[in-house]
Amino acid sequence: MKVSIIGVTGYGGVELLRWLKHHPHVEVHSVHSSSQAGISLAEVYPHVVSEETWILHEIDVEAINADVVFLATPPGVSSRLTPSLLAKGLKVIDLSGDFRLQDGSVYEKWYKKTPPPADSLKQAVYGLVEWNRESIRNARMIANPGCYPTATLLGLAPLVQHQWIDEQSIIVDAKSGVSGAGRNVSLAVHFSETNENVKIYKVNEHQHIPEIEQMLRSWNEKIGAITFSTHLIPMTRGIMATIYAKTTKPLSTKTLVELYKESYKDCKFVRIREAGNFPSTKEVYGSNYCDIGLSYDERTGRVTVVSVIDNLVKGAAGQAIQNLNVMMGWEEDTGLTSIPIYP
Repeated sequence: MKVSIIGVTGYGGVELLRWLKHHPHVEVHSVHSSSQAGISLAEVYPHVVSEETWILHEIDVEAINADVVFLATPPGVSSRLTPSLLAKGLKVIDLSGDFRLQDGSVYEKWYKKTPPPADSLKQAVYGLVEWNRESIRNARMIANPGCYPTATLLGLAPLVQHQWIDEQSIIVDAKSGVSGAGRNVSLAVHFSETNENVKIYKVNEHQHIPEIEQMLRSWNEKIGAITFSTHLIPMTRGIMATIYAKTTKPLSTKTLVELYKESYKDCKFVRIREAGNFPSTKEVYGSNYCDIGLSYDERTGRVTVVSVIDNLVKGAAGQAIQNLNVMMGWEEDTGLTSIPIYP
C-alpha cells in the first residue's frame, strides 16, 4: 500500500518515516514539505543520508498518488488540505489538532485558527485505539490524539468509565521533553533556557484541555472542568502525566491494579505495573508503549495514576501507524514491535 507524508521535516513527520520504512505492508511513495520542496530530505536530516534518496515534493493534492496520506503539519494546515484529500478518495490520518475537537467554535477558541469545514469534521474519528477501535476500523479520516491527551486519557479511562472518581476532582500534572515543542527555533527551547531548568507553560490555557475533557465526557457526561498543568523539562523525548482524583468509595492499590489490568488486557501497547512499581519515561523511550503505575492513598481518599509515553511515538507517529493498522484490518502491532531503547 502506498502512503505519503505531508510535513515530513518536522519531528513527528520524520519519526513517521522511520517507522513506516520498515512496515511490511507499506511503501512510502512520497514525502512533502511546504517550505523545502525540491531538496533531499538528507539535507534537512543528515541521519537519513544512507537510506533511500527522499526528495521533498511540494504539497499538491492532485499530484499525490497514494492510498493513505499522513499529515504531520502545524495547526491550521490539515483543515485546509484534508477536504481535498478526502474528495479525491484518499484516506487521511492527521497528527495535528485540527480534527480532534467536534465543535468548530471550540477549536477556534483554543487554537486561534479557522476550524475545518463541518462536513469534513463529521468524517473524523478520534484515534485513541484502545478505546475507539471499532469506529477506527470503518474510518476514512483519523484524528490522531495529542501527546498529552494520550497519556492522560489512557491513565484516566478505567476510573472514569467505572465512575470510581469524583467527576469534579481531576488534576493532571504533566511534563514533556522539548521535542514536543517541534523543530522551529524559539527562546522557549533554547538550550540555555531549558538546561537545568523546569518551566510551567500555558497555565490553564493549553489547547489539549478541551480534547481531554471531550473524551472524558463521552465516557461520563458528569465530568467537570479538569485542572491540567504542563511543564517543559530538560530532556528530548517523553511525557509523564501524574493524575490525581478523589475516589467515590474506599479502594486499595491492589483493586486499582486489577481494574486496569482487566481494562487493558487486550491492548498490546498499554502495560500496567504491579502495586508499588511506577514507570519512568526512559522505560518507554523510542517505543509505542504507555506504561501506567497506580496508588491509592487511604489517608486522603485519592488515587494517583502515573502514565508515561514517548511523545513522538505513542504520542504521535507510533499511534498514527497503530491507527493505520486498525483501519486497514492488519494486526494492530504491525511494524511497531520494538522494545524501548535503554538506557
